[in-house]
Amino acid sequence: MQQKRKSSGYKAVQDEDIHKAAAEDDVPIIIQTDIGAKDGQSKCPKCGATDISLNANTGFLRCNFCRHEFEPEKTNEQRTDIHDLKGHTIGSGASDIIADSLDILTFECSSCGAEVVINVNEATQGRCHWCRNTLSINQQIPNGSIPDMILPFKLTKSQAQKEIEAFVGKRKFFAHPKFIQEFCTNNIMGVYLPYMVIDINAHANFIGEGERLIRRYVSGSGKNARTYYDADLYEVEREFDIIIDDLTIESSSDKLRHGAADKTTNIINAILPFDAENCVKWDANFLKGYTSEKRDANISQLQGFVHTQAKDIARHKANEVLMEYDRGVCWSSEQLEIKGNHWKAAYFPIWLYSYQQVKGQQNKILHYVAVNARTKETMGSVPIHMSKLIFASILVEIFGVFLTLLIDSEYSWLFSLSGIGFYLYFYTKYRNKDARHKHETDTAASISNVRKVDNLLRRRTRLSNARMNGANNLSVGYQANENDILNTLVEQTPLSEFLKLK
Repeated sequence: MQQKRKSSGYKAVQDEDIHKAAAEDDVPIIIQTDIGAKDGQSKCPKCGATDISLNANTGFLRCNFCRHEFEPEKTNEQRTDIHDLKGHTIGSGASDIIADSLDILTFECSSCGAEVVINVNEATQGRCHWCRNTLSINQQIPNGSIPDMILPFKLTKSQAQKEIEAFVGKRKFFAHPKFIQEFCTNNIMGVYLPYMVIDINAHANFIGEGERLIRRYVSGSGKNARTYYDADLYEVEREFDIIIDDLTIESSSDKLRHGAADKTTNIINAILPFDAENCVKWDANFLKGYTSEKRDANISQLQGFVHTQAKDIARHKANEVLMEYDRGVCWSSEQLEIKGNHWKAAYFPIWLYSYQQVKGQQNKILHYVAVNARTKETMGSVPIHMSKLIFASILVEIFGVFLTLLIDSEYSWLFSLSGIGFYLYFYTKYRNKDARHKHETDTAASISNVRKVDNLLRRRTRLSNARMNGANNLSVGYQANENDILNTLVEQTPLSEFLKLK
């Protein structure tokens, strides 16, 4: 096999040498995860045939000649206790991509001696044109196409079709008629997408102020009635150790564009998380019958995203030791020191339906409906018949204004917003532009060695807001402000003209 290999600048070690190497110097440690992997023929252990593929019903690899099934090999990487992580450790499949690495590899078939050429940008397997044996790429190459581990498909195509059909079926009333006419799940694709999986050992320190509710009462009567709150204001500090297990982030730069205007990539992010703990050792046979997208982002490009999400997780875990502050906490200082982290490159499976909506000559939007091929979690974007939705919203608005004039109540004005609410509800349900993976709560994490500071500052009375002003203990670092999301929804649609007139 012809292949160019270059040093990545990391120190490569075996599993048993991790702690020793970390103690010797402070350079990043790379764990070789393809030890024992061999390029060429991967043979059935029973009959020796090379035509092997995944049986999604069982999760086993199956010989397509003798039908023998065998369990995938577990990752040969030792799973280190996250509490013991020190410094920067990565799996060899997560090493930096070398721009000039060879993408065209030549193999010599071990059965007949013929040369087989494989373009690793398109496939990790090739079939000998003489003896028909399958040759696989199992050793890692520095172009991002071979990860440390892989999570096999668990959902069959027919199961995924049912999930997608059910999702779209609930959104047909306001769906664009051309989309309904062309919708067909026969062309859905099983795809392995690249991710980074990160374990983190960190220390967090949060300083700010929090409010505890003392009493809630109503002053005045009738239309003049107002609800007020009395609360005690405290100086608050929480310091703790935190471990984060299998934080997952996309390692395709295209899929990181969650707010892209030309495609609904946030949909793919929204079907996370995956059960990364069930990953197995890379084997090219898992890709047979499916497509894959290789990684194009290095760790240095992802560290900012990971640090932000890790801080989000720490902020939300801190709420477990803030239960008494029922009106919220406003953090003025948030520090997260990462003492150790471990990065692994992985392929995770999804079933993907895509539809390109053409609006005029230039405006095109690629809509996705994606299914997590492990958990059945489904999310999607459906093109909307805008004129139909706007017309229905106007009718609802007219009825709402009528109710506002008819009903004598201090809250009757809310009916005048019914048309806007109707529009935003269905627009959000069909497009799901704000759908995302809730990494702050869905990622496994635990805290320990908690240090608390709670000093009473003063009592606040006759507060009109139900929650503390400026409270941010439930916030997420990269998430847009809710008002900005609503403004975006309105401004980017034809309803904006109607609202401006109103």
